[in-house]
Amino acid sequence: MKIKLSFDEMRDILEAPAPSFPKYVAPLLNLANQYAQGTRPKVVGQMSELIQDFQGRTVEEWRAWYLRRYPEAIQAATKKILDMLRRLQTAMESIDSDAVRRWVEDLVIFKTFVGLRFQEAILKRVAALRKTSYRLSEPHEEAKGIDGFVGDRPVAIKPETYRTKPGLSETIESEIIFYKKTKNVIQIDIEE
Repeated sequence: MKIKLSFDEMRDILEAPAPSFPKYVAPLLNLANQYAQGTRPKVVGQMSELIQDFQGRTVEEWRAWYLRRYPEAIQAATKKILDMLRRLQTAMESIDSDAVRRWVEDLVIFKTFVGLRFQEAILKRVAALRKTSYRLSEPHEEAKGIDGFVGDRPVAIKPETYRTKPGLSETIESEIIFYKKTKNVIQIDIEE
């Protein structure tokens, strides 16, 4: 038997009612908290460990127990988040239709292009390091697992996670260039 238990149902069962907020307020507070890092362990404690130490049963017992151990934490987190909300409010006031248009264009045109053409950027960078030319593969070469050529050497471009995938049926006869996308960079690992 499979049972689904919603977060709201859990709140009801545990008698832990949720506060209500006007529309859009909770997501904005979440965003501000992500930037401010107001509820990180260094501010409010390591919750996964604290809940293990807690011996009570109710949310009110938890509140009292937690506040005895971290009497300043709620206020410290509140201050960090409120400071960030003020910065976000200032940023919101600077947004006009031109800023929104430029943001949309950057997303739809430039980030999409770069995101879908990053293999060429990797090939070009590796070719520059080796002081040679590069080219993307043609369809018949792609069918053989070749993503491009650096000089006259065929290369495959694979995500870092490819190394750990068990039981891959694909045999790659060419050099493999591994990459890992992070927030602002693509880390490249060239396997000769």
